[in-house]
Amino acid sequence: MRTMWKPVGLAVVMLGVAAFAAAQTNAKDMTFFVTSTGPGNGGDLGGLEGADKHCQSLAQAVGAGNHEWHAYLSTQAPKLTDTNFVNARDRIGSGPWKNAKGEVIARSVDELHSPASNLNKATALTEKGELVNGRGDTPNVHDMLTGSRPDGTAFPGAPFADMTCGNWTKSGPDGSAMTGHHDRKGPLETTWATSWNSAHPTLGCSAEKIKPTGGEGLFYCFAVK
Repeated sequence: MRTMWKPVGLAVVMLGVAAFAAAQTNAKDMTFFVTSTGPGNGGDLGGLEGADKHCQSLAQAVGAGNHEWHAYLSTQAPKLTDTNFVNARDRIGSGPWKNAKGEVIARSVDELHSPASNLNKATALTEKGELVNGRGDTPNVHDMLTGSRPDGTAFPGAPFADMTCGNWTKSGPDGSAMTGHHDRKGPLETTWATSWNSAHPTLGCSAEKIKPTGGEGLFYCFAVK
């Protein structure tokens, strides 16, 4: 009886190994994901450098560390006339980008920021290939930190409002960050309220102020090369 189970047990192990190998192969081809977890300090991501490191670390953990990863985040200049700002669209490479299942999100920067973008709840998966809770789910965590306008550019600097939590260094109740909704239902849903990258600002920069509107401090990561 014992010998009869050995082949079955071996088959189960082999299937598990094959599934793991397939997952690793898919991960190596992945060039886009939503962070499965935030750094844990509200809108303070450690600046762009810290956010990029978070993307790289999550990617590395699932076997996608062969790419250089950047967070889709803009920064604001200290003054309106200052040119010291960063556009999120300028720091994510040229595409195309695929999720953990090999589905194409967009073929270019222009397509990503157009109605033809394929970024929605079904495709905006985590680095683990998992869906992210959105409208109708508990909890709803569809607010993705971006600090960006719909075309992927930065907001003006002071005296205009803070839309980047102090360029991703604030974790208190003051300030705010523009967010997008990863769970838009299709290409026609591109209005201000349903944009994947520019839907509404947070109530503040602490974790407690980010949660009420549907946020968990998550953001998008793109492979630049």
